[in-house]
Amino acid sequence: MTIIQAIILGIIQGLTEFVPISSSAHLVIAQSFFGWKIPGQAAFIFDVIIHLGTLIAVVIYFRNELSKIIHKVVLGIIHRRPFENDWSRLGWIIILATIPAVIVGFLFRSQVQEAFSQPLYAGIFLSLTAIFLFLAEIIGHRNRHLLEVTWKDGLIIGLFQVVSLLPGISRSGAAITGGMTRDLNRQSAARFSFLLSIPAIIGASGLSIIDLLRSPNHSIQIPALLTGFIVSAIVGYISIRWLLSFLGKHRLYIFAIYCLGLSITIIAVALSRA
Repeated sequence: MTIIQAIILGIIQGLTEFVPISSSAHLVIAQSFFGWKIPGQAAFIFDVIIHLGTLIAVVIYFRNELSKIIHKVVLGIIHRRPFENDWSRLGWIIILATIPAVIVGFLFRSQVQEAFSQPLYAGIFLSLTAIFLFLAEIIGHRNRHLLEVTWKDGLIIGLFQVVSLLPGISRSGAAITGGMTRDLNRQSAARFSFLLSIPAIIGASGLSIIDLLRSPNHSIQIPALLTGFIVSAIVGYISIRWLLSFLGKHRLYIFAIYCLGLSITIIAVALSRA
């Protein structure tokens, strides 16, 4: 992988990780469009590393919320009242919501890696992202806030996040949909989705770093990985700010229509080349 490829893919990752249009689909599509023949394992490792870049973006943006969560969780453990405070309870709910994706990701890891190299799969699953976003606006009352999230909400949102392991299904889109069907308002659903991305990306990144160190000539990949990491972090931070502002005034339909149109295009092109 070249530095130019890393910059382009880092920009795409930063733009599409938090906006609910599937970063994984756009990364697969970009590689196919430019004719880049990046091996499946290398593409998967790079994908997770630039997700780590967007993780840094979300940690920096939500540093105040994270500080409260960590502080209250620690105090709750020390005082043996772990669920007494709203912020502490939110932290434990985020952990609960992460478990389903961890289990499924571990059991079907090889199948997920293989799917990342298939543009047709990305196109098909992208249509599901569109359906999710339409459902998010149809189901639910959108009258609850972040600190009102319950254990049941967390588990349901976590189950929505599981399907985003497939390329084309937006992780943020699936989690936001899960939150909105549980009556969270758009911004609160998005905030929970972003906070939920932290443990998910940490876990996936840890596994991919092990893969990277075990792969032959892994040191050759480091400059491209570092470049993609930095670019995705900067662009990701900008995207978070923009999306939260956008969701305060607008619905998700524009993203659903975009995903559906792109899905149809990708499927048509893939089938014409078959």
